[in-house]
Amino acid sequence: MKSVEIYCENNQSSKLYPLGTTLLEIAEDLEIELKFPICGALVNNKAKELTYSIVKAKNIRFFDYTHEDGRRIYVRSLIFVLYNAICEVFPQVGFKLEHGISRGYYCELEDLGRNITDDDVFALVEEMKAIIKRDIPFVRQGLPTERVVDIFNQQGLYEKARLYEEQGNIYSYVYFLDGRANYFYGQLFPSTGYLGLFSLERYYHGLLLRIPNPEKINTLMEFDKQDKLFEIFQEHKDWAEIVGVSVIASLNDFTYKKKAGEVIKISEALHERKIVEIANKIYDRRDKAKIVLIAGPSSSGKTTFSKRLAVQLAVSGLKPELISLDNYFVDRERTPKDIHGQYDFEALEAIDIDFFNQNLIDLMNGEEIVLPRFDFKTGSRYFNGDKLKLKKNGVIIIEGIHALNPQLIPHINPENTFKIFISALTQISIDFHNHIPTTDNRLIRRIIRDNKYRNYSCLDTIRRWTSVRKGEEKNIFPFQENADIMFNSSQIYELGVLKKYVEPMLSSIPENQPEYNEAVRLLSFLSYIRPIDDAEIPPTSLLREFLGGSSFAY
Repeated sequence: MKSVEIYCENNQSSKLYPLGTTLLEIAEDLEIELKFPICGALVNNKAKELTYSIVKAKNIRFFDYTHEDGRRIYVRSLIFVLYNAICEVFPQVGFKLEHGISRGYYCELEDLGRNITDDDVFALVEEMKAIIKRDIPFVRQGLPTERVVDIFNQQGLYEKARLYEEQGNIYSYVYFLDGRANYFYGQLFPSTGYLGLFSLERYYHGLLLRIPNPEKINTLMEFDKQDKLFEIFQEHKDWAEIVGVSVIASLNDFTYKKKAGEVIKISEALHERKIVEIANKIYDRRDKAKIVLIAGPSSSGKTTFSKRLAVQLAVSGLKPELISLDNYFVDRERTPKDIHGQYDFEALEAIDIDFFNQNLIDLMNGEEIVLPRFDFKTGSRYFNGDKLKLKKNGVIIIEGIHALNPQLIPHINPENTFKIFISALTQISIDFHNHIPTTDNRLIRRIIRDNKYRNYSCLDTIRRWTSVRKGEEKNIFPFQENADIMFNSSQIYELGVLKKYVEPMLSSIPENQPEYNEAVRLLSFLSYIRPIDDAEIPPTSLLREFLGGSSFAY
């Protein structure tokens, strides 16, 4: 029998295995032990499920729930179980997974005809537990695409069926759980018995699916009520209905019909209307609110939003002056580093707090200041002679990731501030059971921006992304609910535009780099999106901050 050589990074050993041996069989043979039960493995730096069969020599590293791909496998498998439970308990009800929130996943039941009750939740939880207890296998099958489309249509998964049709493949893969088909665009567990802790709770007019904490798998992720964030998600759900696009298949339809420009125009108009609404709120508080604080995570579009807001404030008669916290970074050699030795640009200590506060105090006292600039390519501060002094009816707009952190301006009366949190909350889903994480939207933006303006490769950006996100969780997101208002900078059409820019960059990452897995994952979901030409995107659009062609100076 033919054998293949496997090198396992977990125990740094090589061994020959018969052709077709599964990862699960290898893990059991090598007696791999991790902090938590094994979820899958990186095979030549590409995530694979435990039922994957080896047919060539491979480099393998098994991972558990502490690894991001381990959590993705857990969540996908759990959502499949939830879908099957809903089909059993409410056969005529539709199921939509909307988005991540409150450290869980918000979903809704369509056509229930009434409010969800505690008895409904109890029935679903009991059915999910029964499915998990039966340890039913997730069966992956390759079938003629026409057959898969028929199966999805028969189950009422019309958006998924449309997406499969658009791909134009002769054969497609699909998963079955107890006879029901579904697909989650990624790996699953071998069977439902691998799932453990979860919770399903009523949340607003839907359900919140909660998952284990990766630090303590026997406890759930800490619940964090996010009323304002939920409100902005709901607002953009309404916007998606106005535009007529909520899933990728619908966006692709506009592209095929050469009507993407229509989606762009309506989306940009909705953005502008929201910015006008925010400007009016600030104007109403003009007697006290002299400082507008705009915070948000990396690549959320804070800079362009600030400039567009300034235009609308000027229309109302105010005299806005913009200050970017990015220009108050300490020089590169003074930048703090994370535990991996990488520069931690998301730490508050990366900002020269003393210098910034002195500038702010001088402005509030009517004095003139010399504005600093920061060169991201050289990692150093410089001055080009730009000066700033507040005019009558002046208002200071401060934008940066730490703008809502009370430690940034400890001596300013909160009544003198108006706080805005901005993020790119992806409005479009792959289909009704598969949302696109907002972090993916921002990562794609950042890859393009860093390559174009900051002299960083795609590999560099992905390599730092984990550290960036940890910094956001620590320094940015804890303060978002303190905002007076939130703004979603994401556009329904944007992934279609960003696709053609980012795909060559992602494809450039070689297989021998650990970041290859993330590049492959992003390329996989982007493959379902048809490219959209950016010619009709206006020069004032938030996306121009990343693509270029903006009429604003940066």
